[in-house]
Amino acid sequence: MRNQAEGISAAAPASAGLNRKKTRGLEKAGTSTKASVWLKGLILPAVVLIAWQLAGELGIVSETMLPTPARIWLAAYDLLASGELLSHLHISVVRAATGFFLGGAVGLAAGLAVGFSSRVEQTLDPSVQMLRTIPHLAVTPLFILWFGFGEFSKVLLIAKGAFFPLYVNTFLGIRGVDAKLFDVARVLQFSRWKQITHLILPAALPNILLGVRLSLGAAWLGLVVAELMGSSEGVGYLIMDARQFSQTAVVFVGIVIFALVGKATDSLVRSLEKRWLKWRDSYNG
Repeated sequence: MRNQAEGISAAAPASAGLNRKKTRGLEKAGTSTKASVWLKGLILPAVVLIAWQLAGELGIVSETMLPTPARIWLAAYDLLASGELLSHLHISVVRAATGFFLGGAVGLAAGLAVGFSSRVEQTLDPSVQMLRTIPHLAVTPLFILWFGFGEFSKVLLIAKGAFFPLYVNTFLGIRGVDAKLFDVARVLQFSRWKQITHLILPAALPNILLGVRLSLGAAWLGLVVAELMGSSEGVGYLIMDARQFSQTAVVFVGIVIFALVGKATDSLVRSLEKRWLKWRDSYNG
């Protein structure tokens, strides 16, 4: 017995060392996989930028109409050095975030109410679906007439864009829950509250997060419309001001800023999806 105990105690450190090596190997494999994914995603932008730069250098395209990436980078550097770019970006981010949280919160609440109640659906959903088809540009003049050119009208226009995607996807996510799961809930004697928190909301969460992603994109679109129609600050104003003075490189800087911030917010929601939806067994391509 003593010899067996000694053998087990001697084997324990060895097995622990093997487990640590396996863990390190898995971590290295995961890191290399992420790096390869990043590299694959950079191939197309790199090819486009190189071809774009060469076309500008060879005079195939006019620098006034389409400035080279190097010239756009220099314009961005000048704006960063002066502090002008960060100032405008800060104002735009605050506007977009305020409008998104306002419109998204109302859209989530309305989607939950309509999803859980057929009576609320019959009362509210037809009007919401009718309003959803009205374009941003059609209501912008009304917002300006009603609320002026101040921050309130801009935030409301952004909130309008953020409302509908989250509303629709929350509603569809709740109504798309498999009815067979409720039979299981009855067998397990779930209360109504437990059905909502442990069954309906987790099953609807993929649709809700998709709605969040679409609402973020709509909020940025609403921000562009709001700032282009009338503003004295923000990235949209920077673009309009540069257009008036034919500073095409600065216009491209504003467009790239919108693209980068939009991609960053979308990637944030996607990371939350991966963390919260680990239980899903879905096709990965």
